[in-house]
Amino acid sequence: MKIKMKLMLSERDGIAKNYNDVDSIFENNTKNINWNAKYFEKEFTIKIVNIDGLNMEFDLININSSFVNAFRRILIAEVPMMAIEKVFIFNNTSFIQDEVLAHRLGLIPLKADFRRFSFRKSEICNPTNIIDHSRIRFALVIIEAKVRNAVDFECIRSMYYESFLFSNIRLVQLYSEKIKWIPIGDQITKFRIDEIGPVHDDILIAKLRPGHDIDLKMLAVKGIGKDHAKFQPVGKYLKLKATASYRLLPQIKLKQTVKNEEAQKLKASFSPGVIELHKIKDDLIAKVGNTRNDLCSRNIYRYENLKDYVEVSRVPNHFIFTIESVGALPPNILFLEAIKILQNKCKRIIQDIENKGSTCFL
Repeated sequence: MKIKMKLMLSERDGIAKNYNDVDSIFENNTKNINWNAKYFEKEFTIKIVNIDGLNMEFDLININSSFVNAFRRILIAEVPMMAIEKVFIFNNTSFIQDEVLAHRLGLIPLKADFRRFSFRKSEICNPTNIIDHSRIRFALVIIEAKVRNAVDFECIRSMYYESFLFSNIRLVQLYSEKIKWIPIGDQITKFRIDEIGPVHDDILIAKLRPGHDIDLKMLAVKGIGKDHAKFQPVGKYLKLKATASYRLLPQIKLKQTVKNEEAQKLKASFSPGVIELHKIKDDLIAKVGNTRNDLCSRNIYRYENLKDYVEVSRVPNHFIFTIESVGALPPNILFLEAIKILQNKCKRIIQDIENKGSTCFL
């Protein structure tokens, strides 16, 4: 039996202020249903709406919000990723300070499958003495940066002391494409050259003037976002401004026919694509289009003559989930890894209950 519910959005009230409100609405509408594993297995549905490169949008239907939020938190904080942890700087004569340079390098997303690496067992102390399979070594060497049409180095150095303008000198822009992978042990036989490296080659690291040198080595390790944001496998989503996010499915119902100027105002009150205008005879008639595009802004309530024409609501047990990967792995693989982590947490809780009294750390 499918559950049909509505979370009404009025002008001032009727809005869920937190996740507990949504859960209470779900429970009130399903209090006569005996929830069990078989019922959940039968009614729960995952529908993939769109997978476009690093972005994925899918629906989670007939599920409690606590589970959906658990997936979101696990994706951000507990799904691992490889990132630069240690930077060994042998020479840096550029304008950028050593610690700032190391921080910028650490935030560059790396193209490496974390499932083929293990977590580090000890602190890294030597970039050359590495024998395990928990680290990736990179190098970045720029010696005597040269500028097109620049005069000789002695003349440029004298100009540096005489003026800080450098109006006739072009800067050398150092991008992430200069980061080179140095295989450790038998990694050269296990990975292809294109399998490890920066996700993007056009990330600006520093700007150099003629004569500036950078010589350093880096070690990347496996970590989780709970320890540092650089280990988060999901990044900023361009439309929703989020990493891994979810929202309730909007529902919009027109109570009566809206025509002409009122129809145009109605269309402008919602996100693009939500309300469509159809020309019937000599009138423009408003029709409900794709309600998924609606962001529930409630702009319709600004118009006294229109707000009673529309019923705006959301479905409390239908979630639109969005994931954007930074590029290490596709978003569908990241979601499967989040499910595995949640499964392991449940197994540890069951073991803790069976052991009766032992402490279980999640």
